[in-house]
Amino acid sequence: MSETRRDIADHVRANPGVHFNAVVRGLDLAPGQVQYHLRRLRSEGEVVAEELRGRTHLYPPGYDEWERSALATFRRENARDALAHLLDAGETTPAELADELGVARSTVEWHLDSLVAEDLVDKRREGNRVFLELTRPEATAELLAEITPSLPERLVDRFTRLVDGFLEEG
Repeated sequence: MSETRRDIADHVRANPGVHFNAVVRGLDLAPGQVQYHLRRLRSEGEVVAEELRGRTHLYPPGYDEWERSALATFRRENARDALAHLLDAGETTPAELADELGVARSTVEWHLDSLVAEDLVDKRREGNRVFLELTRPEATAELLAEITPSLPERLVDRFTRLVDGFLEEG
């Protein structure tokens, strides 16, 4: 295995769920170079790739479908913060979650739609009230501990949050 390919495989192992562009930035390699080596790593079974919400996320082998989805979701700051809050608080409402995160209720609802679809959050209705809780709190806590987002990932997420805020006001 070439040194570049080994560096890419090591980066994916250290950052499960990392997306393609973050590998390019993190290793300061050309996109075509990363594509070539990832193709080889995938064919050798060293890396698993899966597209989620328009991004190709990369994983070392061994994660099941739910874990891959969870790891990719943890790469998004608002979703990660929502899951972390649910992990701490247990059951909560969307309004309480929006207040806690300091984001618009519509932003929370947008993230909740994907979190529910990915079986990360359970949304339960009692009359007019909606309650949220994690579907697998222990597994979520274990996977969340594996994620440490990079500075560029955090900046992109915060920029997205800023734009969302302007759109909500406008």
